[in-house]
Amino acid sequence: MNRKILAALATATVLTLPWVGSYVSGSAHGLSTLATVAVSGVAVLGSSFLLTWGAETAEKDVPRAFAIAVLAILAVAPEYAVDALYAWNAGQFANSPRGIEAGNLAVANMTGANRILIGLGWAGIALFTVLRRGSASDPAVRKRAGFLADVVTLDRDIGLEIVFLLVATLWAFLVPFGGGVGILDTVFLVSLYVAYIFVVLRGEDESEEEEHVGVPAYLQSFAKPYRIASVLLLFAFSGLVIFTAVEPFAHGLEQLGKQIGVPSFFMIQWIAPLASESPELIVVVVLVNKARSTAGFNALVSSKLNQWTLLIGTLAVVYSIALGQVGTLPFDQKQMGEIWITAAQSFFALSLIVNFEMSIREAIALFVLFITQVIVEFALIQGVIEIALSKYELLLAFTAVYLVLGSALFVARRQALADMVGRTTDVVSHALSNDTKPSEAD
Repeated sequence: MNRKILAALATATVLTLPWVGSYVSGSAHGLSTLATVAVSGVAVLGSSFLLTWGAETAEKDVPRAFAIAVLAILAVAPEYAVDALYAWNAGQFANSPRGIEAGNLAVANMTGANRILIGLGWAGIALFTVLRRGSASDPAVRKRAGFLADVVTLDRDIGLEIVFLLVATLWAFLVPFGGGVGILDTVFLVSLYVAYIFVVLRGEDESEEEEHVGVPAYLQSFAKPYRIASVLLLFAFSGLVIFTAVEPFAHGLEQLGKQIGVPSFFMIQWIAPLASESPELIVVVVLVNKARSTAGFNALVSSKLNQWTLLIGTLAVVYSIALGQVGTLPFDQKQMGEIWITAAQSFFALSLIVNFEMSIREAIALFVLFITQVIVEFALIQGVIEIALSKYELLLAFTAVYLVLGSALFVARRQALADMVGRTTDVVSHALSNDTKPSEAD
């Protein structure tokens, strides 16, 4: 019996117990704001690990179609939970100050989660992969002459995800012009994700099984009845904890922000997503440490596609259900800027990996741009600095920087982009004709 595996399971479970105990006993309502945020936040963190492990373990016993289409969504359910909460409140209290604020917070959480995934996730994992001890023996790491020129290479099969993500990114630039996140956005983005799933399923070899590590690998070694029971237990327990903890966690962050002089928007945009994004990043770090860097980075790209399509697309659905009719989730001018800068960051990040690699200096640039904008905005909020630009104009300025850099890289790497689009077109064509999938590396 692997003690490290059991320790990981025990640790994730223990993180949830203070919240479970306080919720079951009814004492949760008596906790201070800070205690509520801490207890419910670590519960969401622990549950995110358990849910991710359950989803990966289940891949051994379910059809490949179900694994790709459903389990991938379950694995990022914590991010959706916070967004769905605010989208629901926006519809339930539509046209009231509370409803308007909830709509803005839904957009804030969505844009924050997406920017953290790239600014911290993609950049951080790329740097960790290249700079960690033992990287010299990693086949995904290549030494290059020049200043900070060493690179981490990506699997060329990820070209399909990159092209679909680029299409979703270009669509995201149009969302603010519709006056909010509407049903048209839902139809396009969800259809795009469904089309991606269709292409993957028609092109993948059913006999291929993804090799897991850590907790999922351990649980998959169980006899089938025990394996299925463990998956159901992980799903049920983590789902209940997330369902009961997400609202106190989110509203607690709002209240805590007011107490310390930080706007609710900032807390929901940057603090809330950390609890749900952290497990995914830690899992990728584990893959990198086990010399599976390519698989780790592929997971981050796929996660971004998932969030950038389904996370945005489902906002209007939840809002409309709460509203009682088909509606468009409204947001203010600043949220327009938040969506544009998030799309621009995605555009720039894709220009970095269009040649299937990311260098140290490119990862640093991606991280520095991300963290600089967050720090400058926080400094403005706290009155530490004063600049001639409004917060909205600051977002537009960073959007312009991302777009200029991304456009320059796409032009410089236009042949790589053309090759990738060409390969993706072949893959889609073969999927539609039900022929054998062509190799992305050809």
